[in-house]
Amino acid sequence: MSLPAETAEMLDLATVGYRRASRFSWHFARGKLRGDPSFRNLLARGLLSGRARLLDLGCGQGLLASWLLAARACYGRAGAWPAAWPEPPTLSAYTGIELSPSEVHRARAAFADRADVQLNIVQGNITAVPFPAVDAVVILDVLHYLDRAAQEQVLERVRACLPAGGLLLLRVGDTAGGFGFKLSQITDRLVTLCRRGRWLTLHCRPLHEWQGLLERIGFSSTAVPMSEGTPFTNTLLVAEAR
Repeated sequence: MSLPAETAEMLDLATVGYRRASRFSWHFARGKLRGDPSFRNLLARGLLSGRARLLDLGCGQGLLASWLLAARACYGRAGAWPAAWPEPPTLSAYTGIELSPSEVHRARAAFADRADVQLNIVQGNITAVPFPAVDAVVILDVLHYLDRAAQEQVLERVRACLPAGGLLLLRVGDTAGGFGFKLSQITDRLVTLCRRGRWLTLHCRPLHEWQGLLERIGFSSTAVPMSEGTPFTNTLLVAEAR
């Protein structure tokens, strides 16, 4: 499913800063925001509405922050915001943590002129970088790069940085997802091979195991399919801290 026509201006606003980084960065941003259903659904479902302090683990070049800032600028304007969509969040502080130095460089270049919001892009491993106190944490397609013990450690630290009622949005692959899951694994491995020059082992779980892990750590979760318009089988776990 493509973005609604009303979001054309929002897409332009969300990607204009990446022109400063590189032509590749700009094209990647536009393709990702158009093609990844998570970005549309975060706004269409109001999943982050009312959450002002955000932690983005494995943030890449900071697309989520740029998308949310553009959404806020377009909110309520006829022709620039879908009338059926709820109010987007007003970010007061955003922390993105990313392992790749080149991705961090592109993110910082894109946000070089944003003095209106506290934007902090940290280069480092999410298993080691301290997490600030926040209202919501987003982890999209990242945890399967960590072994199982590290996955649990990160999620425990996520729970510790959230208050009761805080939100975790965790997109994962479901090992019971058939061909779509296998295709997503192959794609992830090929992308990692191109970026890091090595073939990684991925550590995935069936959906019920992800939800059981979240329950043990202190979250109540709901599973939302998050693959529409793609050949993959991904699920977004919307988890509230107890």
